[in-house]
Amino acid sequence: MVAEISTANEIVQPESFAFDAESEAAIEKILKRYPPGKQASGVIPLLYVVQRQMKRQTGSAWVPNKGMDAVAERLGMAPIRVYEVATFYFMFNMKPIGKFHLQVCGTTPCWLRGSDDVFRACKEAAHVPGYGHTSADGLFTLTEVECLGGCVNAPILQVDDDYYEDMDYESTVRLIEALKRGERPAPGSVIGRQTSAPEGGPLTLLDVPGE
Repeated sequence: MVAEISTANEIVQPESFAFDAESEAAIEKILKRYPPGKQASGVIPLLYVVQRQMKRQTGSAWVPNKGMDAVAERLGMAPIRVYEVATFYFMFNMKPIGKFHLQVCGTTPCWLRGSDDVFRACKEAAHVPGYGHTSADGLFTLTEVECLGGCVNAPILQVDDDYYEDMDYESTVRLIEALKRGERPAPGSVIGRQTSAPEGGPLTLLDVPGE
């Protein structure tokens, strides 16, 4: 396996890819979801399996060509069909990324709530020049993503698979500094919001006359 961070002009592909024991166990569970002859429906879950295995083995979560070929062979699909799916969705990385994937939601609700400040904090604290780049130390890759579905707790910063909510400049810097120290803060609202309740706590039942 190759763990190098690629440049914009060169992607170093591994010469081979084989599912490890953890991936094989995951694939066995995934394929049980689909009736005989419909295994191709598992292409997205299996691409996740490849990306997570690459993260375990190289420290970089991405989907190499040989990984897509392995998915195609396992599902009895033409490789081009797997390539089409993998390149369509943002969540699959087609080249090596940093140890931590900083994904800033720039859609309207997050933008109105200050995602520009989150982006600026990522650039300055992680030392990443902008979207689509990886820091010189290989720790952080910065990506702008579409709506993450957590609009009520905007702005959202997704780190790998974890959502950090109600972010601002200062909380983003604190998060990145913690990641540099090897710490992994608990995901969720950084202001202590209860799920998606109003700031300060749920109020609905308090507004009912007689309660």
